Amino acid sequence: MLVAAVVVQSSILLAIAVLIGCYTAPKVGLRSHVLERVTDGKPIVPRLREELPIAAGLGVAAGVTIVLAEVVLAPTPANAPGSADATIGTVLASVPLRFLYGGITEELLLRWGFMSLVAFGLWKTVGRKSAEPSSRLMASAVVVAAIVFGIGHLPTAMTLYGELTLEVVAWIVVGNVIGGLAFGWLFWRQSLEAGMLAHVFAHVVFVALSLMFVVAGL
Repeated sequence: MLVAAVVVQSSILLAIAVLIGCYTAPKVGLRSHVLERVTDGKPIVPRLREELPIAAGLGVAAGVTIVLAEVVLAPTPANAPGSADATIGTVLASVPLRFLYGGITEELLLRWGFMSLVAFGLWKTVGRKSAEPSSRLMASAVVVAAIVFGIGHLPTAMTLYGELTLEVVAWIVVGNVIGGLAFGWLFWRQSLEAGMLAHVFAHVVFVALSLMFVVAGL
């Protein structure tokens, strides 16, 4: 019953985010190839193929940057009592969750739903005199969504590290903000799907490095 309640609650939040994005995103110039396929019949694959190089490149760059930030900011295993020794099996078992939840669900929640709403809200308040949102306004929405994206990972960090020390909070927020900025910029400049692809490629970096460490016995 608890699992069912969590699934239902998450599904409701996701549905709300999708509906918010469907209303606000087009109004502020944010795009989704899937939505445009449904509404205008535009093909998805050719446009995704065009965006793949920049999405993959920026996703890998974000992943590498997050790993470097981890070296500087992340607590050591001694400060993380909730962590466990990884194996090849546990790393591979995490791939579906990383790719599907991280690449799709989080982007629908934080970019499609929340970032679109922030951009729309700023436009209707701060930028209400302009015919369309300014670049500064859209950049602000990217930053706000990235920060909320980072803060949203703190409950999970609590279960992993046992307590939210300053070190833990700094690492979790900064690490996720790095990715959030990259994914949000792609959503703004390319499409929601480009941000999703970048998110997936960032996790490809994490999985590849994790497997390397496991094999090397580090």
